[in-house]
Parts: sequence; structure tokens; C-alpha cells
Amino acid sequence: MDQYKVAVVGAMGAVGTEMMKTLEQRDFPISEFVPLDAEINAGKTVKFRGEDVTVKKAGAGAFSGIDIALFAVGAEVSLALAPLAVKEGTVVIDNSSAWRMDPKVPLVIPEVNPGALVNNEGLLASRLIANPNCSTIQMLVVAKPLHDAFGIKRIVVSTYQAVSGTGLPAITELSSQAKAYATGQPFVHSVYPRQILFNALPHIDDFLSDGYTKEEMKMVHETHKILDPKIAVSPTAVRIPVFRGHSESLNIETKKPVTPGKVRAILLKAKGIKLMDDPSGLVYPTALDADGKDDVFVGRIRRDPTVANGINMWIVADNIRKGAALNAVQIAELLVEKD
Repeated sequence: MDQYKVAVVGAMGAVGTEMMKTLEQRDFPISEFVPLDAEINAGKTVKFRGEDVTVKKAGAGAFSGIDIALFAVGAEVSLALAPLAVKEGTVVIDNSSAWRMDPKVPLVIPEVNPGALVNNEGLLASRLIANPNCSTIQMLVVAKPLHDAFGIKRIVVSTYQAVSGTGLPAITELSSQAKAYATGQPFVHSVYPRQILFNALPHIDDFLSDGYTKEEMKMVHETHKILDPKIAVSPTAVRIPVFRGHSESLNIETKKPVTPGKVRAILLKAKGIKLMDDPSGLVYPTALDADGKDDVFVGRIRRDPTVANGINMWIVADNIRKGAALNAVQIAELLVEKD
């Protein structure tokens, strides 16, 4: 098997760390691993396959000879570094929002639209590939086989998203507030506009002029680009005091007749999905069930009696794992399979 020189950009962050862990666990064929990060972290070391590897500064010249780079950085950094990496000959798989809606950049979920990676000649469509939003990923892994079977007309989705989606400072803030509660100290918040402990914030990313947030509209636009532009999507995104794991309530209206039994049968055979659906036995997925797992977990499958063809369900996935790191590594695996 061919071996590849692979970099993780943002190696010191939560998603970058998970990318390294995922590359190790899935035994990705790596000849040399290069951790890259901001200048302040250059010279530090990370563990990869049992060895200490020195972090290098991400910048001009850092991508020379690197075959694949997984980017775990913010949009602003990606806008600056991704074109530079591509120019130096690297294939970039970017986890930020920077390139997702660029018509020249494939937006890929391997279980949903792997064909987007290649052009009509069967060649790599772009050396820059975008990872979708974490909430979109888990929703569409479930929606894809149902759309193929029944034709989805409309999705109403409410998300309940972990603080890790905001990054390490948010994890620290929730932890600090929990410690403050336990010791009778006053709560302090700076990452979120309100206290997150014991709370639910219907506010993820900036508000737009129509009252929706950028996070909500990502789910709309990305669904249209990845799956089908005709699917109507009505989203509400909520931040909750959970460290890791996004939960979603999905209401799906289909064109063809649908039953809970048919949905279960289809999802049982679908890639990347695990059913936990036995309410009588109190079996349903929670964020803790998904923690560190690859699959999207599905439960509470039931008929929506208010429409002719409607299904409700509850889905959960690890937003750092499948919602970011794993999806990026799976894209890389598709790339090396095509070599």
C-alpha cells in the first residue's frame, strides 16, 4: 500500500487532536506525520503513534512535500493558508466554514455524496475539499438513505449542541461554571453571552436580518449543496450544557408513504448508523452514548400524525468525532483509494 505524508493543521486544538487520534485508530497509511499550528505552539510536541513529534509553524513552505493536510482551524486562518497549501501541491481537507459554499469546492460526507470528489473524467475535482458543518453531517447521514427510498420534501430540525462545538474555551467555561456552582462561587462567562450551565441558549453563531442564525442557515445551504436543493429545511439551533455530542430532533416529511417500520429497516442497513430504538425498554440515544463513537445514533422513530407522510426521530453523534475529525479522515481514505 502506498504511504502518504500527512499534516494536521491546528494540531494542538480539540479537533486537531481528534484528527490525529482518528488517523492512528484507522491505521491511515502515513509515511511521515507533520503537526502544524500557530507560531505560538511551534516547538511543542504531540504524541503520534507513540512518538513525540515536534509541532511546526503553519505557513509558507510548511506544506512542501505534504500529500494531504487536514485543516482544523477557523475560517479566517483557512482562507489564508488553504490556497497556499494547495499551491505547494497539497490536497487540503478543511473543517472550517470558509470554503463550504464555494461552487468550485466539493462539500463531502462520504456516506452521502462521495462522487462529489471526482469530475466527469473521474479525476480529482479539486485539491481543496470542504468538511460540512457538524450538525449537517449527522442529519444527512440519516436523511440520505431515507431520501433515496421515500423522497424527502421537508425537514424540520432542532439541534441541541454541545459546547465543544465552540472550541476549548467553551469547554473550559462550562467546566469553570460547574466548579463555581459546586463551591458556591459566582458564575463568570465570556465565551457565551449568557451562563451556559443549567441553561439552553437558542443562539449559535451570529443572528441574521431574518432572525435565523448563521449556524441554522448552514444546515439549509449545505443540505441543498450536498443532498438536494429541493428539500425544504426549517432549522433551530440551540447550545446546551453538554461537553461533547450533538443531539437533533428531526421531523421529516416524504413524498412516498413511509412507516416507522420501513424507516428502521432502511437505517439498519445504512452505513454509519446505529439504531437505539426501543422506548419500552428505555433504549434511546443520548450524547453520552455517542461520545467517542463513529456512528450516528438514531432512536425515537415514530409517525407524525399531522401530515400524510411524516416521521419523527432523535439522532445523536459525537460532533468532534463524526462531525469533524472522522468525516475528514474518511474523505482522505476515499482519496487514497482512488490513487
